[in-house]
Amino acid sequence: MTSLRDLGPSGLQVFPLCLGGNVFGWTADEDQSFAVLDAYAAAGGNFVDTADAYSHWVPGNEGGESETVIGKWLASRGNRADVVVATKVGALPGYKGLSAPTIKSAAEESLRRLGTDHIDLYYTHFDDETVPVEEIITALDDLVKEGKVREIAASNISPARLRASLAFSEREGLARYVALQPHYNLVSRDTYEGELQDTAADAGLAAVPYFALAAGFLTGKYRPGTTVDSARAGSAAGHLESERGQRVLAALDTVARDRDAEIATVALAWLASRPTVAAPIASARTVDQLPALLAVAGLQLTDEELAALTAASA
Repeated sequence: MTSLRDLGPSGLQVFPLCLGGNVFGWTADEDQSFAVLDAYAAAGGNFVDTADAYSHWVPGNEGGESETVIGKWLASRGNRADVVVATKVGALPGYKGLSAPTIKSAAEESLRRLGTDHIDLYYTHFDDETVPVEEIITALDDLVKEGKVREIAASNISPARLRASLAFSEREGLARYVALQPHYNLVSRDTYEGELQDTAADAGLAAVPYFALAAGFLTGKYRPGTTVDSARAGSAAGHLESERGQRVLAALDTVARDRDAEIATVALAWLASRPTVAAPIASARTVDQLPALLAVAGLQLTDEELAALTAASA
């Protein structure tokens, strides 16, 4: 049985891989999504990440498709109490930004789509600097006091705004961010390391990185001269052209070969070992893609392997 990790100071305990729900209702239809969710849960997984905005960018979609799929799955499996459900507010057209009325009305819509009376972890998806942190935190605290949200978190926020939010929560005795969802992986370290990571560490926040596999680049399937059929192929293939991308792939190849592990597993294991990181987020469109992700729970890299990957990604 895989041991669960503490999600910062929240009291929530989560599987060391958070299952990304961005593909549900987009590149994975309802049946595929249910199959992936079933396989993840069967392996001991209990941490699912989505957002109200997923996947409004798809022609014919309005947003909320991912939450709806997850809600139907929870209802059909009767396992709501076993799953830590994380969703986000602030990026869905019609509910953009973080004014108090937007946060509260978006939360009601998310609860309806998820078919639940509470959200375990509620993120601000993108900070809205036109709204004072005091208004944002107070609105989130109201949701916590009403029992509609258990814990609050932030994604895509500056260190200064994060510090101001935490200070206001402490000063007023209101709900306080327990986690941070940064863009962070082996080929994108400056998006988190430095002031933002230091702020999270000082406050005891858990990091739950998104783009943990750099849109698929860190699975190793993108190589010179190969074509990959994926909605995100363009952004992933771009890393091939950088020296850092090539160095990282070479280092991942070596460790994966030595450990008889998938390249994606090694990339996630490096991320899972980083200071503050509780669980990287990765998504699977099909059940076949899941074992390499789940295997992060059982792969402990040596200090030498971690050092080699860290050096290659510098």
